[in-house]
Amino acid sequence: MAYETIKYEVAEQILTITLNRPEKLNAFNATMQRELIDAFDRADKDDDVRAIIVTGEGRAFCAGADLSSGADTFDRDARRGPVKRLPDGQVDYSDANVRDGGGQVTLRIFKCLKPVIAAVNGPAVGIGVTMQLAMDIRIASEAARFGFVFSQRGIVPEAASSWFLPRIVGIAQALEWCYTGRVFPAQEALAGRLVSKVVPADELLPTAQGLAREIAEKTAPVSIALIRQMMWRMLGADDPMEAHKIDSRGIYTRGRSDDVKEGVMAFLEKRPAVFKNKISADMPDYFPWWDEREYR
Repeated sequence: MAYETIKYEVAEQILTITLNRPEKLNAFNATMQRELIDAFDRADKDDDVRAIIVTGEGRAFCAGADLSSGADTFDRDARRGPVKRLPDGQVDYSDANVRDGGGQVTLRIFKCLKPVIAAVNGPAVGIGVTMQLAMDIRIASEAARFGFVFSQRGIVPEAASSWFLPRIVGIAQALEWCYTGRVFPAQEALAGRLVSKVVPADELLPTAQGLAREIAEKTAPVSIALIRQMMWRMLGADDPMEAHKIDSRGIYTRGRSDDVKEGVMAFLEKRPAVFKNKISADMPDYFPWWDEREYR
């Protein structure tokens, strides 16, 4: 697929996805939505991709939704045609045309089998910040700015951020940022635990690449895929027994794998491990352990 709004570049087993509408401050539109979903589909199928970095071209990460449609920007009926109605005239909210595009992107990132690092190079507002919440680690440039500006636009948080944001920063901080809708600097994002590190602009990509390289060079890809889904999905578990069930399956199946034999012997022999199991062929038989939710 030839992309119009993003760049897709793989080097040294690291995929860099760059939001690429710099003349629009990388504003999010329907094409970017489709292309980001396609890029994550493509990355999951490619065993040569061991880690993913998402960043922005130019001076912004993503300035939010493209507002070029003016007052109709968020009016689905006006932009897509009337959605389905039930016999009593009520909106049929199960109609796919009602679905939030940003949420479709974050749900796809949530399902990803590779670690995802956001390298936030500049302003990240609206969907520009909520799309990051399904990414694993966020590193910000000193030039980065963040804003959950929905209340100031008369809408509500999207991209499943009401699930992600309180889990990342806590309910009080999430509500403060969403209630006020104000734009805040990188250091406040760091203090609020939205990002894990703030670095000078010229160190942003090298820092993200260094972390991605450490993952790509030293870890077992099947283990990383399992760890990512274990951690994210257990955020919604109702009892630690649910984690114990999945831990036990993972320890049993991975304990019998070639990767584990290699990892242990490499440690004992004081040499780098060479992990050969692949996500495309060697995920354990209990994966996935959840029932996929449908939009209804």
